[in-house]
Amino acid sequence: MVAALAKPGRTLAKRLITIEIAAVIFVAAGMALSVSVEWAIASFIGGAIIVTANMVFSLCAFLFVGARAAKLVAALFYTGEVLKILITVALFSVVLVYTDVELVPLTLTYLLVLGIHIFAPVFFINNNK
Repeated sequence: MVAALAKPGRTLAKRLITIEIAAVIFVAAGMALSVSVEWAIASFIGGAIIVTANMVFSLCAFLFVGARAAKLVAALFYTGEVLKILITVALFSVVLVYTDVELVPLTLTYLLVLGIHIFAPVFFINNNK
């Protein structure tokens, strides 16, 4: 019963991450075809940063469910959000310090995938009545 409560949320999180991955691949392929392979690699890295951070957040957010674990759910939600921010900062730091990537496609793809969350309710409208 308790696991059934979290199933719709987990399903939505999986769908959102799938849409993010598809957007990253689509943008990276578009960059490879239209600009250069270097831009495609930078685009893929920028998208991978946010997808990785969102996957960690989703794992933390849906680790526990139910009213008995309400405090634990809230604590893990905030922990997941903090981890998401720290992972994003750490991955951007590693990429910018240790690699020589183009900044425009890196940040453009990051912001594009970040913008998917703004339009996520449009993707998930359910008209079943």
